[in-house]
Amino acid sequence: MRSVRTIAAAGAVALSLSACGGTGDPAGSQNLVNGKTFTMVLPGDPGNLDPHFTSLSVTMQVDRFLYDSLLAIDKDGKTVAGLADKWESTTTTVTYRLRKGITCSDGSPLTAATVAANINFVGDPKNSSSRIGVYVPPGATATADEAAGTVTVTSPVPNSFLDRAVGGLHIVCDKGMKDRDSLRQGASGTGMFTVAEVVPGDHYTFERRKDYAWGPGDAKPGQAGLPDKVTLRIVANESTATNLLMSGEVNAASIIGLDQQRLQAQKMLQRDVMAMLGELWFNQKAGLPGADVAVRKGLTQALDLNQLTQVLTSGTGKPAKGLVAPGMTPCDPDTISGKLPAFDVQAAKTTLDAAGWRPGADGIRVKDGKRLAITLFYTTELGTTMQATAELMQKFWQPAGVEVALKGATQADISQVILAGQGSWDVSLIPLNVTVPGEAVPFLSGPTPPNGTNFAGIQNSKYTSLVQEASGIAGTAGCGKWAEAEQAIAENVDVVAFANANRPTFGKGATFELSQGSLDPSTIRMLGA
Repeated sequence: MRSVRTIAAAGAVALSLSACGGTGDPAGSQNLVNGKTFTMVLPGDPGNLDPHFTSLSVTMQVDRFLYDSLLAIDKDGKTVAGLADKWESTTTTVTYRLRKGITCSDGSPLTAATVAANINFVGDPKNSSSRIGVYVPPGATATADEAAGTVTVTSPVPNSFLDRAVGGLHIVCDKGMKDRDSLRQGASGTGMFTVAEVVPGDHYTFERRKDYAWGPGDAKPGQAGLPDKVTLRIVANESTATNLLMSGEVNAASIIGLDQQRLQAQKMLQRDVMAMLGELWFNQKAGLPGADVAVRKGLTQALDLNQLTQVLTSGTGKPAKGLVAPGMTPCDPDTISGKLPAFDVQAAKTTLDAAGWRPGADGIRVKDGKRLAITLFYTTELGTTMQATAELMQKFWQPAGVEVALKGATQADISQVILAGQGSWDVSLIPLNVTVPGEAVPFLSGPTPPNGTNFAGIQNSKYTSLVQEASGIAGTAGCGKWAEAEQAIAENVDVVAFANANRPTFGKGATFELSQGSLDPSTIRMLGA
């Protein structure tokens, strides 16, 4: 089946999708002012800004200010025009027609050939892009027709949501494609903003392009309230970020922990998104405890996931029922309920006993002379409850005979140690948020780092087979098969998704919207007193 979508519009911005709601007066009822600076808190440093070599949410948020994609998805989850104003697709081919008059940050025109070069670069496994399989299927190729202003993509394997997948790739301009090192601390894109100053670990300052007139959807240029500058401040501590927001020193911050109650009491602008927050990954590299399904099962049986959810979300979250959070998926979000091992400490001990892990003299289990010792990594940049949750996991596992070391790490550290495969780890508490089931595939199968993004080394043949079936069915008609694929992951205890949480972004002195769980730069409007 072929689908055709046309948007008669004049703009573009990055792909985005979420279930976003919230409180606060709409911008239309407030005093909009020009010439101001919008300041936003980031929980950690984004590191390498190259959009084709990151999987970090903080970096992708930064890149949304600097780059555009072929398609955009608005705050209500509707696909709208991006760099392309028309697209036509099947499960193996998609053609995008580019808007006219798009220019890069250096003033050069964006060409169809440059867009095709982006897709070919990411789709070529030898380039080791972290976006391969997420946005561009491995081996997919693109051709350009400059006269028609079109780019046609052909995938060697079917993809249920091919138009949306490829359409979400941030497009790098020709100058950046030729000098990728310049993208690490700079940018070469068509986005609304350009890089003015970078002070790693402290702040990033961007300036708005006055000639930007292509997005997203039917947005018009020259609207009142657009900021002239954007400053992104690195503030890891949520209490500090909350204080800065309440004082008016910053205009936006995402607050996950209990500090959000202080902001809600002030009746500040609040934009909500339900996202994955609690998700366990086991390193299945040969020779490690996580390579044994019995160990993964036993470790999961020893955890009270409901209690962990309460601690992680400060009592406001809900059990995860799928690998894609509610509102971020076009499919039924309930795919794995009842598929994970139930909480039962005695059953956990029995499972580990049967797998040959016997308690030693000090109570720690041993097999073939090797102790059952694991290092649990968790991110320090998603609120203080992450550490509390990791500590509770440690308490659950110790009575089961497991020696547990905790390691808090920044997102940049996690990117190197875990996602890039450059360090040692056993279990990680890292949430993966995707917008369609297919985006998770390269993280759950396929090549491991540095040749791919399957950082846990998952080898689940049932999942792979079901993905192949699901991918051949266009759109939501394949949701049933995608659900079966996610169930195969849960049944094999490859990933333990256990907690969804509202991850609100609060605002003061400005209004904005979220999409795909992050702030959409094109929606920022500065408010007067």
